[in-house]
Amino acid sequence: MADNKTPTTNIKGEFVRGVSSFRNWIKDDPSAEHPAEINRYHLYVALACPWAHRTLVLLKLKGLNHVISYSVVDGLLDMEKGCGWAFGEKYPDPHHPTFTHLKDVYKLSQPDYSGRVTVPVLFDLKTQKIVNNESPEIIRMLNSEFNKFARHPDLDLYPEHLRSHIDELNEQVYPKLNNGVYRAGFAKSQEAYNAAFEDVFSMLDKLENILSKQRYLIDNNQITEADVRAWVTLLRFDPAYFTLFKCNKKMISKDYPNLYGFVRDIYQMKDIKETVDLHEIKKHYYRSLLTINPAGIIALGPEINYDLPHDRDRFK
Repeated sequence: MADNKTPTTNIKGEFVRGVSSFRNWIKDDPSAEHPAEINRYHLYVALACPWAHRTLVLLKLKGLNHVISYSVVDGLLDMEKGCGWAFGEKYPDPHHPTFTHLKDVYKLSQPDYSGRVTVPVLFDLKTQKIVNNESPEIIRMLNSEFNKFARHPDLDLYPEHLRSHIDELNEQVYPKLNNGVYRAGFAKSQEAYNAAFEDVFSMLDKLENILSKQRYLIDNNQITEADVRAWVTLLRFDPAYFTLFKCNKKMISKDYPNLYGFVRDIYQMKDIKETVDLHEIKKHYYRSLLTINPAGIIALGPEINYDLPHDRDRFK
């Protein structure tokens, strides 16, 4: 849900994340307002953004590349002018070639829109309207509503028999880790930072313990959305959050062998590596978030190799 707005904090100096505005649903039902169809929908993502990244990972895992098109916006935000996510020569909008910023898509969908311009965006090309810009809901749609077109319809990342466990872990990982790193990075009081810092590392310790006993977070034999939701944050931890967000107690690649192996395991899955651009990630965080890095200087380290062999298949 990264956007073009200056980060908001409350009276205690705690980072407060905004609420997404478009919450419609695509359904595997021809009579639905937004029925599942081939070539009807387009996904706007930023390779830098973890919230958008999770939707792209689902698209790849389910084998929906031929069903839903996607395009990438530039990772460098224009925070000063408030223009936010931009298109350009390297990052064009294939369906609206005159558009310069993602906000143009929002305005097309709702001309009087003045809210947050966030990624991901799931867009209906037939109605020219945004369907949804809330990543947890988009990944659920990608998982379940396009199976008749998917190359991997049997892969269910939110299976009914595991849903209560997935939901329980998601409800812990989101505030303490996914959003926890942002709470630390954008904190405006020592107390708020301290609380976020403790949440982040208590959750990392918990996940490390789980992954010391099984291959994935919920089920030893099956990847689920809980893995994807955690993975996009873990992938960015050492390159961005450790230094920029001051989450500097431990590193994934140095201090958490099971988390590091887990990151490499998913990174090396078919078609997932192509969704990762560490240059875009560092460019976005270090050069866009000028409220916490005014000079826009990009840290050169650390050097991380996600192609190293992992040993996660030791769990049978």
